[in-house]
Amino acid sequence: MIPHPDRTVLRGGLVIDGTGGQRRAADLEIADGRIGAVGDVPALPGDTVIDCRGRFVMPGFIDAHSHADGLVFDPDVQLALLRQGVTTVIGGQDGVSYAPGDGVWASRYFAAINGPHPTYAGGGVAELLASYDDASPLNVGYLVPAGTVRHEVMGMRTGRADAVELAEMQRLVADGLDAGALGLSTGLDYVPGIFADAEELTALCAPLAAAGGLYVTHMRGGYETNTAAGLREVAAICTGGDTHPGVRGHVSHLHVDAADAERLLAQAAAFGADLSFDMYPYTRGCTLVSMAVLPPEYSALDVDAAVARLSDPAERARLRDEWFPSVADKPSLGPEWPSMIRIGHTPAADWAWAPGLTLAEIAGERGTDVVDATLDLLVAGRLEVNAVMAVRDERPVENLARLFAHDAHTGGSDGIFVGAVPHPRAAGSFARYLGTYVGRSFDWEGAAVHLAARAADRFGLADRGVIRPGAAADLAIVDPAAAADAATYDAPRALARGIDDVFVNGTHVLRDGALTGLLGGRGLRRPSASTTSTEGTP
Repeated sequence: MIPHPDRTVLRGGLVIDGTGGQRRAADLEIADGRIGAVGDVPALPGDTVIDCRGRFVMPGFIDAHSHADGLVFDPDVQLALLRQGVTTVIGGQDGVSYAPGDGVWASRYFAAINGPHPTYAGGGVAELLASYDDASPLNVGYLVPAGTVRHEVMGMRTGRADAVELAEMQRLVADGLDAGALGLSTGLDYVPGIFADAEELTALCAPLAAAGGLYVTHMRGGYETNTAAGLREVAAICTGGDTHPGVRGHVSHLHVDAADAERLLAQAAAFGADLSFDMYPYTRGCTLVSMAVLPPEYSALDVDAAVARLSDPAERARLRDEWFPSVADKPSLGPEWPSMIRIGHTPAADWAWAPGLTLAEIAGERGTDVVDATLDLLVAGRLEVNAVMAVRDERPVENLARLFAHDAHTGGSDGIFVGAVPHPRAAGSFARYLGTYVGRSFDWEGAAVHLAARAADRFGLADRGVIRPGAAADLAIVDPAAAADAATYDAPRALARGIDDVFVNGTHVLRDGALTGLLGGRGLRRPSASTTSTEGTP
């Protein structure tokens, strides 16, 4: 054999290839960013050799629901993800992200969720995807966010789109898909997605059907007790009626009892909907405080207008009397809501003490009632406030394990990295799947399917999520005896254990548990996209 000038050989590991087949002892060759031979790989002069004895060589994990859109450039975020074996994140979630448009509105609205993008200022999906090429050690796939599309065309108008507006929204979706987006996302509890009806969303799926993309949705109605209604709407949108011939669907963060999920997903399949879902291995959530405790119209306002209204004594009195009683009626919160909302982030320097405390505790510290404390917090942070949300039904590990065992499940973290005390799911989800749910939901071979191969298949990443000659060399080397999460609600940034070496597009981006500083990541485009850049084509 002729020596390759830049060849790495992973020696002595057990390869778990993502097909569901049994692990096997094999060496693995990496050259030119791709997997070469898998099996007996003879040594050549100049090889870089990684000793994998006692470890599994697995396909790099794909986070099917991530909010690292603007933060994959941050070394702390990179390290948190790579230490979990995550090599690809799917952004553009919940209907809100930077492109299309100049990114200003989405950066403001989701400042406490996605954070800002350091360079994107316009140019659409093609420009956004190009911003990830060789600029991070992680791959980024992107969904056209339907809320951003609606905002570009209609602003925050709450009414139905007319024919001209709908055609323009369809054009923006088609342009984004043509530039390489993997699908379309909606966030139907956020604005302006909350104002879009099923007919509009079905129409937006017409270009998706033509391109073969995936419809990804944060369903309407808050999940849990309303999951049945949410899934019925998803099934109707995906089957299309007279609007399109049908699209595949994917439900984001499916919060519901496992038995209910099985029943409802079977009903959707019987209706003709091809659905998958992600769900992170925790029961508590994380979202914007304003979404949880304010009327939706507040999120539709300009920030200055919203802050002015919340500062008005008459408006505060109205909210106290007419709105806040309904917060106590929310099925996921109930009357104890002040003790269930724990602040994760506020940009207000005078409130830097608040993250890590519940609204009830903040009210006690300030000597005010909880309504005033909540509104003061939102005004000071100009609505850029997120929180970890407890739930009334803390489902046990056994219930979550049953949900993760479902054949339609893919790994997703819903990871939000913004905040002094974020949710531990950002730093812990994929390691928690390995440390807690291998042996409960799936074996190690199944873990590679749930955490890599199935997401690659659903999102159209044809040569990722599996280990085979010619595939992209996205690889995680896992110590099965040590793999576990360390992040907790009190120490949410603690790094995962058991994954110390990771390759992205053949680049050794994590070595001995530390970043190498090499930037092998790319913006991942659909293979059929007619983008002028082929740098990140999977």
